[in-house]
Amino acid sequence: MFGNHHSTTRSLTFGTLVLCSVGLFGCPQQEAAKPAASSEPAAPTPAVAPASPTVDPARLAVFGTPLPQHYDSKDNPPTDEKIALGRQLYYEKRLSKNHEISCNSCHDLARYGVDGKKFSTGHKQQLGGRNSPSVYQAAGHVAQFWDGRAKDVEEQAGGPMINPVEMALPDHKRAEAVLLSIPGYVEAFKKVFPADKQPVTIKNATAAIGAFERRLVTPSRFDKFLGGETTALNDVEKAGLLKFLDTGCVACHSGTLLGGSSYQKVGSVKPWPNQTDLGRATVTKNDADKLVFKVPSLRNVAQTAPYFHDGSVEKLTDAIKAMASHQLGRDLPDADADSIAAFLRSLTGDIPKEFIQEPALPPSGKTTPKPDPA
Repeated sequence: MFGNHHSTTRSLTFGTLVLCSVGLFGCPQQEAAKPAASSEPAAPTPAVAPASPTVDPARLAVFGTPLPQHYDSKDNPPTDEKIALGRQLYYEKRLSKNHEISCNSCHDLARYGVDGKKFSTGHKQQLGGRNSPSVYQAAGHVAQFWDGRAKDVEEQAGGPMINPVEMALPDHKRAEAVLLSIPGYVEAFKKVFPADKQPVTIKNATAAIGAFERRLVTPSRFDKFLGGETTALNDVEKAGLLKFLDTGCVACHSGTLLGGSSYQKVGSVKPWPNQTDLGRATVTKNDADKLVFKVPSLRNVAQTAPYFHDGSVEKLTDAIKAMASHQLGRDLPDADADSIAAFLRSLTGDIPKEFIQEPALPPSGKTTPKPDPA
């Protein structure tokens, strides 16, 4: 399982390997007959160039359609003002006990939504217990966190604020008190939620953050390829795509996000080395869910190392081979892992740099709580 949310995961399940031919070399071309008396040396015999890999469009149906522009929710209709407020709150460190941690601290939007660490650093330099997954495209997942304990990005946004290892506020009432103490936020909440008698609530705060996160989409060349632009991938990437399909990776990594839509047990054939994290079983209390995690999306996977819920693998090719070993009980040849990795790199998308630039935040008020390092 590949991955990076304080509580979400990454999984690659491989099936039977079928070698895909990148092309065959043809026979030498015969030269035209020359006069018998000629002593002119024979011209070099040209070879037929390898054929470009051909991907049957019908096989791409498993990936659905290209990425949407956003993942809006009818339960949380967006407005420009709500998105702008959510963007501010995403970067707001005063929503942490020591005023040092924001959503962006662990899910850095300039780094494809991750911090590049095995485990993220929280309050008092404490380390989380799972690798932080990317927030990009997260709104399109079946659920949030590695164990799926939050139904959507709005519900997820409130969790880290009161996690003692992360932002460490004692409760959501404290988060509301912080926001109420900052005049700029009081005014912004009134504009975004004009029908509410008391607009500054944790529900509205997480709704704003969710509206912002639902815009965090990174289209890549693969989306152009899905849309019919056959030259969007080069021959090496097409060969890797065929290897990805023929190997059976799409058993779990299908759909537009190439994952994010189901749960799987990590180590289904060969036991996973780390047996301490019971995964989804901690949520469902069902023994059948032990070591079961949400299958991560492979979007931007080349940029979001280290991999898996436990951040145990640094290199992409090693992660691919680990899945072959633990999900199939076999050793995947280096050449096959390299080929699949070449395709996965085509899933690296374009970060909306102007949209995700850190915004100006309103100044603290006279009653805003001071940082508490304790």
